[in-house]
Amino acid sequence: MMKCFLKCLLAIMLIPKIALAIGEVEKIGPSLSHPWGMAFLSTDTILVTTRAGQLFNITLSSGAFTEIQNLPKVAHWGQGGLLDVAVSDDRVFLCYAKKISGGAATAIDSARLENNELKGRMTIFTSNNSPDSAHHFGCRLTISDNMIYASLGDRGNRYNAQNPSIHDGAIIRIALDGSIPETNPKKAGWQSEIYSIGHRNPQGMTQHAETGAIWTHEHGPQGGDEINIIQKGENYGWPVVSFGDEYGTGTAVSNLTTHPDMVDPIWVWKPSIAPSGMAFYPSDGAMFPALQGSLLVGSLKFKRLYKIMLDEQGLPVSEMPIIDGTLGRIRDVAIAPDGAILLLNDAGKTNQPSGGLYRISK
Repeated sequence: MMKCFLKCLLAIMLIPKIALAIGEVEKIGPSLSHPWGMAFLSTDTILVTTRAGQLFNITLSSGAFTEIQNLPKVAHWGQGGLLDVAVSDDRVFLCYAKKISGGAATAIDSARLENNELKGRMTIFTSNNSPDSAHHFGCRLTISDNMIYASLGDRGNRYNAQNPSIHDGAIIRIALDGSIPETNPKKAGWQSEIYSIGHRNPQGMTQHAETGAIWTHEHGPQGGDEINIIQKGENYGWPVVSFGDEYGTGTAVSNLTTHPDMVDPIWVWKPSIAPSGMAFYPSDGAMFPALQGSLLVGSLKFKRLYKIMLDEQGLPVSEMPIIDGTLGRIRDVAIAPDGAILLLNDAGKTNQPSGGLYRISK
């Protein structure tokens, strides 16, 4: 108890405050090594994952924090590890790279959080491909209408994204217990969990509060980062269709940027910004009226937070950085109930953590 008290007190004392044009920025809670995902437990408490396999419960008002116990063992190498977290009622859901004989799969666990420990933890989904690759796990989670939407990257093999007999390169949808919703696509040759295919490495996912649509963004190679609105049973093109260029040669991945049988992105970045994390700012958000109804997207490459402006049809029309370089690589974005913006800075080594949770407020 004393050890936790001293650690929490130290975290509170060390919260720095930085004045930016958008508002005041402060670090909340401990320094973390490569934090990846976050989810609210209450209006004042939030769960934050680290890629190495830790889960922290952080109190926003004080910076006090506790490390959660009984987490799954993760395959922590390259881009793999403990990635996203989501909460629904009394259940916590974790998306992570799971070590499998010969490689790693993308998995989702479900558990109850009791006394700072995950109880009754069970794996409710494991992807059916486990290559010896440390790339492109995807692993963003969004819960809507008691169903989990999860993104799976192509695991570094682009052709996986056009092969619906495996889960890689897809958006899947499962019930909270891992069962298959009756309204899933059920297309010939598709795994029953798959909702859409043709994705490279989606590391941003959120739900539009007014339309209910699931929005994602994904990394392209040297350009071709995309924002997509996910539709049931559709193909989003990778790698048949792409705005990206090959690493090394700079030649186009494909001579097609559109295809009649595939869904076009609604926004494209070229060159790549390496997007990660996304959230809509509420249309009635009082803290930052200038952001109302816009989409906020983090950038790893340029260390920015982008504001994406939408037109009357709700589609992107322009962008501007509202934070530029101050907080390092932005991994995830969330909006607090009071309208404050929460960001995760993906930085640090395991023995020298320097990333963490930041709050931007007025």
